Order: sequence, then C-alpha cells, then structure tokens
Amino acid sequence: MLLIISFSNCLIDQFHMTFKQKIHHHYLQLVQDRIDIFRDMISGLTEDSKNDAKGSAGDKHETALSMMHIEQEKLNRKLAECLDYKAVLDRIDPCATHQKISLGSVVKANGIYLYLSAALPKIAIDGINIIALSPQSPLGNKLMGNVLGFGFEINGTHYTIQEII
Repeated sequence: MLLIISFSNCLIDQFHMTFKQKIHHHYLQLVQDRIDIFRDMISGLTEDSKNDAKGSAGDKHETALSMMHIEQEKLNRKLAECLDYKAVLDRIDPCATHQKISLGSVVKANGIYLYLSAALPKIAIDGINIIALSPQSPLGNKLMGNVLGFGFEINGTHYTIQEII
C-alpha cells in the first residue's frame, strides 16, 4: 500500500520524502496522536462524571466530581498546548527551501540538527537525532534570519551554522 502525504503545496509518497519532510511528518503525527489521546481522555472523564452524577450523592460524590473537574481542566490545558503546536506545524511548508533560517528550517549547527518549529521532544529520523525548538527560545532566536556559516555564542558555547535544509 502506497501512502500519499499532502503538505501545503506538494504531494509526496512515503518513500520519496526528503529528510525535512520526514521530520515534519513525524512531528505532525506525534502532535496529532497527542491531540487524539487528550480528546479521548477528556471525553472519558466527561462520560464518567455524567455516570457518577446519576447514582451518587454526598460529600464523597462532590469530592470525586471536583477531582474529575480539576483533571479535566489540566487535560484541556494540555490539549490547547498541542493544538497550538499543530497550528505552528500547519504553517510550515516542508517542501520549501530557504537561504536564511526561518520557521520550518532544519539547521545543522555543531553537528546537531535543529528543527525550527515548536518546542517538541527529540526524535530520530534515519538514525539522526533532531531537536525541535521554538523560534522564541534563546537558541532559536539566535538562529532566525541567519545564513550558512554564521557563528554565535550562547551560554558559553560557540555555534556555527553548517547546513540549512
């Protein structure tokens, strides 16, 4: 079975994705999976609270409902965070190439691959570790708008941009 993936302005089959497209697709899938999990958990809590409301009364019941409500609020905050991450990823065109570092760029600096998108967990694609970082982070902010060969220092470490994908 051939999987066709659609990015903003290009269609790619799963076997012909570039390194950058694989990174983007992986992060989109990771965020969508989290969104689905949080929605399922919220739905489950909502259903539990409806079922609990039908057959209980008293202080113990009120405490249980209050705990469920607190948990639901936490899950809603996490869901909102994931939806924000997805909105950032949706703005990125993984088929685009740039001379200057911008949102969606994959940057190799000091042998480390960085994906300028959102602060997401480290992943490995084709045996290469990738760190996703927000353009608003200290490192992301230093990278934005710069070009190949640019050097800078942050927290006592000197970085040189070796590649922009």
